Amino acid sequence: MNTEFFDALDELEQQKGIAKDYMLEKVEAALASAYKREIGGSNVKIVIDSDKKEIKMYQVMDVVETVEDPAVQISLEDAKKINRRYKIGAVAEIELKPKNFRRLSAAAAKQVIIQAIREAERGKAIREYESKREEVITATVIAIDDVSGNVVVDTGTSKATLLKSEQLPDEVFTVGKPIKVFVMEVKKDVKGPVVTLSRTHPHMIKRLFELEVPEIQDGTVVIKAIAREAGSRTKIAVAARSEDVDPVGACIGNRSTRINGIVSEIGFEKIDIIKYSDVPQEFIKAALAPADVNEVVLTGERSCQVFVDPDQLSLAIGKEGQNARLAARLTGFKIDIKTGYPQASEAESDPEEE
Repeated sequence: MNTEFFDALDELEQQKGIAKDYMLEKVEAALASAYKREIGGSNVKIVIDSDKKEIKMYQVMDVVETVEDPAVQISLEDAKKINRRYKIGAVAEIELKPKNFRRLSAAAAKQVIIQAIREAERGKAIREYESKREEVITATVIAIDDVSGNVVVDTGTSKATLLKSEQLPDEVFTVGKPIKVFVMEVKKDVKGPVVTLSRTHPHMIKRLFELEVPEIQDGTVVIKAIAREAGSRTKIAVAARSEDVDPVGACIGNRSTRINGIVSEIGFEKIDIIKYSDVPQEFIKAALAPADVNEVVLTGERSCQVFVDPDQLSLAIGKEGQNARLAARLTGFKIDIKTGYPQASEAESDPEEE
């Protein structure tokens, strides 16, 4: 244990963020364990002096008149050879030298130290991922499993896997290419952090808008709701804290630069940006864009009927019902779409009243 050893600990702290004091505690425990394995039940004391960059080991023994257990006791006569001040009942400390260790003990101590470094690195990685939970990060593709379709990426903290189920439909990856991923979940494991990444989570869209739109970053524009069918279409409702700000325009950007940047990142998935309203009828009407809605009638606490012209019906419903489905998720209302206007519809459904 010399200057080079302490310099190595300083380097670990600087490069990997592993605290020097933490490592010294582990080193102390490793040396004590190795010596006890060598000697048996002997007591040992480790003294670490970071300033002098030295580590000393002492065998701790009780000073007795008659030795019954040589592993933990020393006679007064022998103790006085070390220090003439020792008396019966005192505790003698006998300095040990590292050369007294067998190779096996030294190897055992080394393994404990290596394990401590690994534990510290795992702890550091978990803390880093915890700080990125529910955030979008940039990762680099390093491997693609042709059988499962899973993609291994380098997040800058460690390697992680983007499962096939969390990828966009028909998405193609290239080794070495950077991609953005959403950190869904972080779990602790004996081998390190288990990270769940996603490119399909609705909150990934939210985070991309936060990164791309300054007005969202500073709180001028607020994202109120998101409904997403990954790889196909997303509806996002936004509102402005000031009447002077157009929240939809802010998200689209000059010449659509902001929205185009987001769309290109997620495989050209279609994004509808909708102006949020506290008035349910207005919000529902906007959520059904691009269809033109004649009127919205609330039929319950979270249900409504929407009336459109016949030529707008298929647009309001959308392909395989997608537009109506996303609008319902976005607004939280059950939406029943009908043609015409409320009064005309009632007359058609009950001709005896005419």
